Amino acid sequence: MGGLTRNEAAGKIMVALDYPDASAAERMLDALEGIPCYMKVGMQLFYAAGPAFVTSLKERGYRVFLDVKMHDIPNTVKGGASSIARLGVDMFNVHAAGGRHMMEAALEGVDITLGAGSTRPLVIAVTQLTSTNQSVLNDEIGIAGSVEEAVIRYAKQAHAAGLDGVVSSPQEVQIIKSACGEAFKTVTPGIRPVGAELNDQSRILTPRQALDQGTDYMVIGRPITAAADPRASIESIIEELIR
Repeated sequence: MGGLTRNEAAGKIMVALDYPDASAAERMLDALEGIPCYMKVGMQLFYAAGPAFVTSLKERGYRVFLDVKMHDIPNTVKGGASSIARLGVDMFNVHAAGGRHMMEAALEGVDITLGAGSTRPLVIAVTQLTSTNQSVLNDEIGIAGSVEEAVIRYAKQAHAAGLDGVVSSPQEVQIIKSACGEAFKTVTPGIRPVGAELNDQSRILTPRQALDQGTDYMVIGRPITAAADPRASIESIIEELIR
């Protein structure tokens, strides 16, 4: 896969704003000012800074992935999705492990809030965390079979529920696209540029490898946010993607 423009390449990168407060995140936003990437707001920052921070990101022109991984009874997820829809985020996620009814309820919550014909956020499902390896899946979570089998099972359920895509490792993108269609989005953490620390990720690829696998979006945190020069780091990744 190739031929991306600079802006298209930047738009595939989701910078993980994994910070304890808004002021720390703002410093990163200042460092990356003008780069048209997605911003991913996870639980740590959302719980600390709240909806107002998400609103501020939208006001600055960023696309926002709210990564709160909802997993609860369907009615509770429906209500949570309704609240998220009011924030104007571009994407949010639920856990596929909650089942098809729960995933459908998330879509219902969005539709009730925004109404028919409105542009709604992409709703995606987490399959298996990229920190999950074979031993964790089988011995700790208690799911038999391979990680790949578990991922594809959840992806198919998310697709059947009407969701727009899934979170998976980049290594599973091709099998997901094969099973659910090219239009079914894949959001892939576990992206590590050559030479970067693995940290707590188990199933990883480089940005270029992930792009070649066909991923739609790649979540990148510490290789950018913990870099001595975050702007230079993301610019280097963009260059890698457009080569």
